[in-house]
Amino acid sequence: MAARISAHHGDITAEQVDAIVNAANSSLLGGGGVDGAIHAAAGPGLLEECRQVRAEQYPEGLPVGQAVATGAGDLPARWVIHTVGPNRNKGETDPELLTACFTNSLSEARRVGATSVAFPAISAGVFGWDARDVARLGVEAVTAFLQGADGEQIEQVRFVLFSPEILEHFEAALTEAGGGRNNHVAPPGSSGY
Repeated sequence: MAARISAHHGDITAEQVDAIVNAANSSLLGGGGVDGAIHAAAGPGLLEECRQVRAEQYPEGLPVGQAVATGAGDLPARWVIHTVGPNRNKGETDPELLTACFTNSLSEARRVGATSVAFPAISAGVFGWDARDVARLGVEAVTAFLQGADGEQIEQVRFVLFSPEILEHFEAALTEAGGGRNNHVAPPGSSGY
């Protein structure tokens, strides 16, 4: 069965998926934008789990490009996968770091057993990355992951964008990747879409 990639304008905290990805800061203790919205909607249980992850796994903070899963508190999702996007305003301009956010988040989703995942536009916004670049790199990373053996378990990836302008960039990237707004990715070992 081919995995499906789609993009739409919406609120990631309301997504009915197994896992939502949080564009977190390295402290994992909440912040602004998507991070703040996820923590607010999830309730205090998410913050407590994040504190535990910090204490046990990442005392210095989650490194840029890495990902870690927690429960989702009061959200409709089962898990929140936290990833730290590169901050262009701090000189973090390597596209491989941004690509790693998407790839490592999907690896973490697979590890916990998620089959559907929702992503925000990681590093677009206050982290200074152009939304066109985020869309292109995100769609390329997700498509490549889903076409590999590691991606077999993932059935659906949604890019959930907070503005119509950013949505346009993701729709264009999906069209360029071949398949329009609802891009169907060929399963491993098959030839094409």
